[in-house]
Amino acid sequence: MGVYRDHVVPRLVEVACGGAQMERWRARAAEGLHGRVVEIGFGSGLNVPVYPPEITEVLAVEPAHVARDRAAHRIAASPVPVRHVGLDGQVLPIDDHSCDGALSTFTLCTIPDAGAALAELRRVLKPGGELHLLEHGLSPDPKVARRQHRLDPIEQRVADGCHLTRDPITLVEAAGFEVIRQDRRYAKGPKPWTWMTSAVAVSP
Repeated sequence: MGVYRDHVVPRLVEVACGGAQMERWRARAAEGLHGRVVEIGFGSGLNVPVYPPEITEVLAVEPAHVARDRAAHRIAASPVPVRHVGLDGQVLPIDDHSCDGALSTFTLCTIPDAGAALAELRRVLKPGGELHLLEHGLSPDPKVARRQHRLDPIEQRVADGCHLTRDPITLVEAAGFEVIRQDRRYAKGPKPWTWMTSAVAVSP
């Protein structure tokens, strides 16, 4: 599983979560971020081209070395400085209350302990700091949700732990964030994989 996880999955994620449609979703998710931002699940840097110019620094957290290598050309072309600071979103090597914002795209579905990662984001965000997220998740349509539950064990094996049945809004609110904006709808593609949530939540 090591070769598949380390070398194949990052490339699959880059293809599945890339493209023009996803870039538009990513741009909306990043809109309004400013100052010092921590991004968990940085991946191959697909968000880098849509960073708002008001961002002064991005602290990137990404466990896959192949993804980090594939992000190098995007980082080199970015006017926003990006610095890799860690491998695990559940344990951030960042000082308390030192970030103005946080960004998570297609990460809460896969990270083993989403609650721990969100608690870490609350810790490093300044009071009133914003978490911007773009995630796929559990559909409100019962028929689609039943399919997602059936497919979830396969999805976790093929996509290295990715869940189809997590609800990002529920996770964020359970972690103590206040959701102040959300846009939830289907993107193009098979419905079990395309119920999207773009949201902004505030740290108390």
